[in-house]
Amino acid sequence: MGIIMGMKYKMFSSKDMEGRCSRSLLCCLASLLLLVQLSTEQFQVIGPRHPILAVLGEDVILPCTLVPAMNAENMELGWFRTTFSQTVFIYWNHWEQTEEQMAEYRGRTSLVRGCLTEGHAAMLLRQVRVSDNGMYTCFFRHGGFYEEADLEVKVAGMGSDPQVHIEGPEEDGVCLVCKAPGWFPKPQVQWRDLSENKFPALSETHSQDTEELFSVEATLVVRDSSVGNVTCSVLNPVLGQEKAMAIYIPEPFFPQASPWKPAFAVILTMLGLLLLGACYFIRKAHSRRMQVRQEKEHQQRLKKQEQQAKEEVLKTIDELKADLNQRKAAYLSAWRKAPLYAGSVTLDPLSAHHWLSISHEKMHLSWKDPSLLYCDEKCSVLGLKGITSGRWFWEVEIENELFSKWTLGVCRKDVRRTGNYLELSQRGFWVMGKGNNKYFAQTDPETCLSPRQDPCRVGVFLDYSEGDVSFYNMIDGSHIFSFPPISFSGALFPYFMLRYGGVSMTICSMASGSEGLPVPLNNFSPLEEILSTPMEGFSSGCGVNCAPPEAESLLLP
Repeated sequence: MGIIMGMKYKMFSSKDMEGRCSRSLLCCLASLLLLVQLSTEQFQVIGPRHPILAVLGEDVILPCTLVPAMNAENMELGWFRTTFSQTVFIYWNHWEQTEEQMAEYRGRTSLVRGCLTEGHAAMLLRQVRVSDNGMYTCFFRHGGFYEEADLEVKVAGMGSDPQVHIEGPEEDGVCLVCKAPGWFPKPQVQWRDLSENKFPALSETHSQDTEELFSVEATLVVRDSSVGNVTCSVLNPVLGQEKAMAIYIPEPFFPQASPWKPAFAVILTMLGLLLLGACYFIRKAHSRRMQVRQEKEHQQRLKKQEQQAKEEVLKTIDELKADLNQRKAAYLSAWRKAPLYAGSVTLDPLSAHHWLSISHEKMHLSWKDPSLLYCDEKCSVLGLKGITSGRWFWEVEIENELFSKWTLGVCRKDVRRTGNYLELSQRGFWVMGKGNNKYFAQTDPETCLSPRQDPCRVGVFLDYSEGDVSFYNMIDGSHIFSFPPISFSGALFPYFMLRYGGVSMTICSMASGSEGLPVPLNNFSPLEEILSTPMEGFSSGCGVNCAPPEAESLLLP
């Protein structure tokens, strides 16, 4: 058989053998490249199997490992608490990002870089606090693929040494009190004698201070005068360590037995029975008098409650009037500045980020891919025309989910709008927005906003000559925020930015005058007419395509 196979093998020409070898080599190389691509794009993240023990006031490391091992220097790494909005630490683009980091972790976290090239990443958490106790999630992402793993941190701390003192005689014995503050988690207290015999505590109470550290107070009644030394030990259940203090009880501290006690107990029982009988008859007579008095008091309370109810109604009416006056003032401050031009704001498709979609009318902005809910960088677009003078106003309808991020306002045309840039006034941006389920104005430092209602319809007011950029909640007519006055130079452009989440923006159409010129808002009806007559284009809720869900006044909730 071997000879026959050898003969067949010799029948192939040298060219046939060369072709077969080339094809085999190409197949091997293609398979190798496929395996390399799969190994570089897909991985697993493994966290510690057991909880990480962290001692109060010391440092702790939270490690995670890539499987298979690969270089993590060019990956995005993150550590979070229970949700991704609770950011503990983010490493991206070779830098530690602190923009969205929780305040309580700033200055206490850093990346352990020693083994990044081998797929080992770890975050160093300094000066451990009680609030650091709980679950964490480590997050790795490379390109479009990401994985995560959970890890648990158990915080523990030894408190002060227990202090034991004699409270005094009690119940035919001696009462001892043991106190120990500054422990975490809740400690365990044990009483015992020299022979390691345990005593059940009479009571044990725990309390926490402002730093969430536990203080324990335990009491014990010792009735055996021959015990001598008694030890109070306080145990940390996580660390398995304890602190103890012993106290000696002299025999004279125990109360002595008296022969008069039985007789005294009998006399006391008889007196108690007599008192009970007397109390019964006295209480019966007293209850009759109390019924009459309670009926009179009940009538008086009813009258007092009616008077209080009237006063509360009048107070509520006064508060509503005051609130209405405030809303009128806010409305007048924004709408009675003349001349105020509204409308003529459209989007410039040439300035839009490649992940954004601009409608044909240039009035609507959304994600080009609806499934794309997170972007590594800010995606923005400018208005088509620049503003160099006058007072301008436009409204933007925002449709967004609970956890989304967006900003809007004005900016100079020459600002940097690529990557993760900062939207600060020092860099030519005057914007407000939403992120991590809260509203903010992009100042330095950031200003948190608390609108009475979610501003899903925002009015942007720009007075170029006065250097005024203000934002208004068009749902209830309230003022949201105004930047400090500034002297503008050069053209300003309306600015719109989406970062992540299901969010879209629509510029609301406003009335226009002849020949396409904007109509000044000082031509609108007076305030009293607005309050009594519904206005088209304004709403008290978020409609679709800027249409109001109900015809209601701008200033009424």
